[in-house]
Amino acid sequence: MTTRTQVLIPIFIAAVIIGIVGLMTLPSEIKLKSVEFPMGTIKVDDIPLQVMIADTEPRRIRGLMFEDQLPYDQGMIFVFEESGLYSLWMLNMQFSIDMIWFDQDGKVVHIEKDVPPCKTPLEITTCQSIVPNAKAVYILEVTSGFVDQNNITTDSVLSIISI
Repeated sequence: MTTRTQVLIPIFIAAVIIGIVGLMTLPSEIKLKSVEFPMGTIKVDDIPLQVMIADTEPRRIRGLMFEDQLPYDQGMIFVFEESGLYSLWMLNMQFSIDMIWFDQDGKVVHIEKDVPPCKTPLEITTCQSIVPNAKAVYILEVTSGFVDQNNITTDSVLSIISI
């Protein structure tokens, strides 16, 4: 007959191994901090913005992590090769942001306002992904309050000047 200890020891060992492998596959903060972004210019309606361009997987993973608050005339634009349901989360963010998803024609398909950062250990463990309700090709992250200050709505349009 198998004892409780004989059952629990292999389960414990498997959990430890899975945990170690999981930690080893996470990108290190040093790697994330060293990611550099090309700069570009866009307009949302008639509002010009200087943007960091996140157009590769390492840049998208890094996002605005570790960045200080952005001025209202700056942001980050995530650029994807094809239309899809792309989610974002606020891990290692330092400030709240507004997020705007755009389709391939530059039309707003989803807006999230005043999304708070996940900074404390408890917040990080419960940090949720923000999932849009429509497919997009671009996602713009800007300082919280940008959407309200500039009257951005689902009727707003993204114009790419240089990215």
